[in-house]
Amino acid sequence: MNWEQLLSNKRLGQEHKHQNTKEERTEFKRDYDRLIFSAPFRRLQNKTQVFPLPGRIFVHNRLTHSLEVASVGRSLGDDTSRRLLERHPELQNTHLSEIGDIVQAACLAHDMGNPPFGHSGERAIATFFSEGPGLDYKSLLTRDEWADITHFDGNANAFRLLAHKFKGRRDGGFVLTYSTLASIIKYPFPASKATKQKFGFFQDEAEIYRKIADELGLIEGVRHPLVYLVEAADDICYEIMDIEDAHKLKILTTEETKKLLLGFVPEEKKEAVISRYEEVEDLNEQVVYLRSCAISALEHECVRVFVDNEEAILNGTFKGPLIEHACPLIHDAYKACEKVSYEKIYHSKDVVDIELAGYKIIRTLIELFTDAAMHPEKAYSQLLLNRVSSQYDVDGPDTYTKIMAVLDFVSGMTDVYALELFRKINGESIPII
Repeated sequence: MNWEQLLSNKRLGQEHKHQNTKEERTEFKRDYDRLIFSAPFRRLQNKTQVFPLPGRIFVHNRLTHSLEVASVGRSLGDDTSRRLLERHPELQNTHLSEIGDIVQAACLAHDMGNPPFGHSGERAIATFFSEGPGLDYKSLLTRDEWADITHFDGNANAFRLLAHKFKGRRDGGFVLTYSTLASIIKYPFPASKATKQKFGFFQDEAEIYRKIADELGLIEGVRHPLVYLVEAADDICYEIMDIEDAHKLKILTTEETKKLLLGFVPEEKKEAVISRYEEVEDLNEQVVYLRSCAISALEHECVRVFVDNEEAILNGTFKGPLIEHACPLIHDAYKACEKVSYEKIYHSKDVVDIELAGYKIIRTLIELFTDAAMHPEKAYSQLLLNRVSSQYDVDGPDTYTKIMAVLDFVSGMTDVYALELFRKINGESIPII
């Protein structure tokens, strides 16, 4: 693969239009603007990241997480771009200098396909079909279509949201640039080749992905190089910010948190860092300072790994995320955070409770709306289908189209809307007349 072909500002759905490369606002910055002003992006403010949505203590939701990932992604892209241009000055007039803009936009979009209640929502959708009432539809679907819904994944759903031509959309999707779209495909293969649930695109969008891959010169089954930077930004933010949120919620003590974050600081610099944060009296602000040190250390190390392994990345032989190849200090500190997160955060009572509730809510909605789409002649079905936006093809020509329309509808809900609709359908909440 080569940078000249990999970095394209051609837009999906507007390939015939000439892109103006002389304007100050690049096409990749336009991608960012289109995303941040979109309704699906705004809805992320009411979708669970890890912890239940905030009461008196504010923790991260999908929107704040995505904004932070975009910020770190821009830094990763800008620093990588600068170092690559030093190595390849002949590429000065290509889009290589705009890597930061591409990665920033892709980071902003990376979680837009996640259903309500995070990974619990994904599991509820997949298992409804793989081990629940949805098994009845297996004989009506092809092998590949069945793989799509039984491996339902937010990564593939993000690509669908951005690229699929829903009803009422003139050009199809968000009309983003090829390079931005390719940079969110973490797993460049269909569900039929999925490993551990993860895959990159549904059958409906397979041709779109192949079109993008051919245009950019991607090797089959190999991710676009910038995916590594998007993945690193996400890994950095969710791991470090989950530690900070856990401290705010008193799941981790101040000492535990400080020890984890100080792990990213070299021994010769620790005394100066400790002296600096001890100048601040507020414990939360001390943690904020250490968090910034940890993110900075991770960002610099991921840039180094990417640039040092440029040839392997372009050849498609590089394996694993960038953090896995970091120096021992950074790698071990990150693994220590992962271990604590798994043991104390992701299995904490509050997190488990929201997962249990989310699983029940999403599973119920999928069951009711799928049955309604498959049997629209029933009176109750019409009442349910009247709640579905016209952009979703619930009256489509085949079973797969109808099921995917229901998944589009439910996965686009916010946590609060899903809960509200669940309560109304169950008669637990009715309008006051």
